[in-house]
Amino acid sequence: MTSKLRITFVLPGAGYSPVGGYKVVYEYANRLSIRGHQVTVVHPALCQKHSGPLEFARSMLRYLYRKTIAGYKPQKWFQAEPTVRLLWVPFPSARFIPNGDAVIATAWQTAEWVAAYPASKGMKGYLIQQFENWHGMDERVTATWKLPLRKFAISQWLLDFAKSLGVEAQYQPNGLDFQKFGLTKAPENRNGCTVMMLYHSAEDKGSADGLKALAIVHEQIPELHATLFGTPREPANLPPWIQYHRCPDQKVLRDLYNSNAIFVTPSRTEGWALPPAEAMMCGAALAATDIGGHRGYAIHEETALLSPPKAPELLAANILRLIREDSLRVKLATAGHEYIQQFTWEHSVELLEEALLQDEQPTIAIRRSNR
Repeated sequence: MTSKLRITFVLPGAGYSPVGGYKVVYEYANRLSIRGHQVTVVHPALCQKHSGPLEFARSMLRYLYRKTIAGYKPQKWFQAEPTVRLLWVPFPSARFIPNGDAVIATAWQTAEWVAAYPASKGMKGYLIQQFENWHGMDERVTATWKLPLRKFAISQWLLDFAKSLGVEAQYQPNGLDFQKFGLTKAPENRNGCTVMMLYHSAEDKGSADGLKALAIVHEQIPELHATLFGTPREPANLPPWIQYHRCPDQKVLRDLYNSNAIFVTPSRTEGWALPPAEAMMCGAALAATDIGGHRGYAIHEETALLSPPKAPELLAANILRLIREDSLRVKLATAGHEYIQQFTWEHSVELLEEALLQDEQPTIAIRRSNR
């Protein structure tokens, strides 16, 4: 009989708005809970250590406000299982973390806290979803990769980067929900001049590059119609041939993926990008930047067309090629749809569960809880 574990995930903040890395954690929490494990997801109001007094005061006010309205939960965009315990804490110090069998950091800020927890919190893990050096803190972020935590890397490029640092990590690929996203309209039945793209205000998402690429394409193909979606407010001065959907629900998003022929993903860096994978599940052909976070499923000339990041002209050339060569678009969309089928949540959860259920790790034993 499989031992049942008490597992805690520590997020770097509240989950009230859609975030890909949070979605991954919530999926693990749900599915591990369904398998009988006792799962807690911790959301801290203040995560980064050594914050100044002003930021601390603001965070405590935020903590009290969201605690009052339960506004830290993902209830508007993700349905957590009733058996998953969602905690809202001022900051992720050990006193706010339940004792258990495994506690898993999910970002570099949380890794610093988790590394200092006592053994009573369980085996200490680190789900590495990206090299999170967005604020120029390379040394501090890299230092967390070398902490005495068991590392789980969601993509091959992160695994390779860990090895370059002399760090051991387990490959822990993301899963995809094939009940929520799937093919409802065949690629060959779509208007080849329809494209879709995630819009994000973060510079590393490359949305500015993507918009430049779309403008180049529109100059040559005036009948182009583009659909953007995202969590920020609609970007200013969008032309009439671009439509924006802010925070579409899952059903609307699935319909959008299925109604567009091409999905454009201009990111400059990603851990393992979810929206392009979801678009492939729904039969869109992929025009993507050639980065580690896309290479897990985007293979040039086989499942996608790739171009260097920060090169909107080259991205535009690939979009134009997909529009003008309809047979290529259909071929790549079909191959991509078939290739992406391997990334199931069942496989990913089994890998993580097996790791957590092992009697011993290189430096620390997992204490099992038999209930």
